[in-house]
Amino acid sequence: MRRIPVVVVAGFLGAGKTTLLNHLLARARGTRVGVVVNDFGAIGIDAMSVAGQVDSTVSLGNGCLCCAIDVSELDEMLARLEPRVDVIVVEASGLAEPQAMARMVLASENPRLSYGGLVLLVDAAEFPDDLARHLRVADLVVLNKVDRAADPAALEAEVDRLKPGVPVVRAEFGRVDPELLFDPRPLVRHGQLSFEDLLAEDEGAADGHEHDHVRYESVAFTGGALNPVRFTAFLDRRPRGLYRIKGFVLFDVPGHRQRFSLHTVGAFLRFERSAWEGPRRTELVLIGTGLDTAAIRAELAACAEDDPASVNPQSMLEVLRHLA
Repeated sequence: MRRIPVVVVAGFLGAGKTTLLNHLLARARGTRVGVVVNDFGAIGIDAMSVAGQVDSTVSLGNGCLCCAIDVSELDEMLARLEPRVDVIVVEASGLAEPQAMARMVLASENPRLSYGGLVLLVDAAEFPDDLARHLRVADLVVLNKVDRAADPAALEAEVDRLKPGVPVVRAEFGRVDPELLFDPRPLVRHGQLSFEDLLAEDEGAADGHEHDHVRYESVAFTGGALNPVRFTAFLDRRPRGLYRIKGFVLFDVPGHRQRFSLHTVGAFLRFERSAWEGPRRTELVLIGTGLDTAAIRAELAACAEDDPASVNPQSMLEVLRHLA
């Protein structure tokens, strides 16, 4: 059963959450995106900002999502979106507590939904003093408005000091590649540019910024069975700049010969188990910036297991603890 990821976007007031969301929607490439917008106020400004370009929207106004409803009510809201979309993005109010938001989504009892990680927007122009508490549950930090910051590198260093190792993506105007958060559908061309292509060309020409795909790079890896202990050790020490990993893993350990789908967003890590379709092999795509391609491929090659039948099934516990 395909599970729909629920990605939480959080951040202080004015950090650029709605701008980021609108950018993701404009670059969804045919992916059906459902949105839960949490406006704190009687007039849902954020909901109106995104309603024109989203497949399905549920708006909760005049209250903070983590205080105004419980898990069952959130499940009801998500259930209204789930049959019609490929991914759900929860845009939390600037007043919402990221910890509470993450707990609510993780506590969902809907078997068709899965937690997709928490993205924390940080305003580089108005860097907050009380960031540490919100960073605790952040899987990926988007340092937004870096064009207005005097020293973005110093701000990145401060984020790393507060939460060592958390991946940090620099952004201007909320421009983050959707592939860092979810899988856009493959773009099918029919002999002419799509509306999204034209929009990207116009924006690039207007503001002089390079397109999003130029800012990130990907590493593809294909191999046989991987050793569960060595591979989870690689995942635990992911190199700086590696923002996302997706694909399928073959462990082939006795009792665990199914296909393990892997999905990471920043520090968030999830495996899903299913029957094999197609070749039984490991196929991964790693996305990030400033990646040492040769070193990553060498580390993954070192995870190879020549005799998976001899591996102690207990070693799969490191994988199973991340099972959705």
